[in-house]
Amino acid sequence: MFLTLLKKELFVEFRTREITISMIVFGLAIILTFAFSSNVSPVIIVNFAPGMFWIMVLFVTVIGVHRSFAYEKEFDAFSMLISAPIDRGLIFLSKWISGFIFLTIMEILLFIPFYKFLMIDFPIQPWLALGTTILINLAIMVVASLVSGIAMRARLSEVLLPILLFPLVSPVIISATKISGSIMRGEPYALWDIWLLIILTVIVVFGLVGYTLFDFITEE
Repeated sequence: MFLTLLKKELFVEFRTREITISMIVFGLAIILTFAFSSNVSPVIIVNFAPGMFWIMVLFVTVIGVHRSFAYEKEFDAFSMLISAPIDRGLIFLSKWISGFIFLTIMEILLFIPFYKFLMIDFPIQPWLALGTTILINLAIMVVASLVSGIAMRARLSEVLLPILLFPLVSPVIISATKISGSIMRGEPYALWDIWLLIILTVIVVFGLVGYTLFDFITEE
């Protein structure tokens, strides 16, 4: 059943491409803003690049995850979805994993423009950067999916979502900035392992909370 729900999320998006296109366009706008508003040397930019990248990801995530749940608000389709004889925790998991896939696609497409426009070098350890980025994306989307499920039924869900999301996801963004900065500087794992443990903790805690409580979150 989980695979069926996940296929539904992916099919709807790949047919309309509303989430990925909006995320990519907004991400490019943020990158261009960073690039043309910073008149400092590349040496200084390198120190701020990880924070810029993850701030961009945070704002783009809000657009993507809100649109993901907005599909079900039309014609009250979400009520029909939760009335089906399935585990509602699987709905949360499908939203989480599909959002993770969309976010990863967006980052892949914006990776080269981000480095080229800011004129900074690629990470020295690309595979390590890729692995940590995947974990960070999972952490961001598990929090965003849970919060979006909570805010979806509110009248001003598009306003409530960032208000609830930003404080909860701030430890993930801080940890992501520390991890990416350390990898770009080539620092050993022992200097940033605590930040990776925070990311893993968020994935486990929010994943279990979302799967367990999504049944109660979706009640009228």
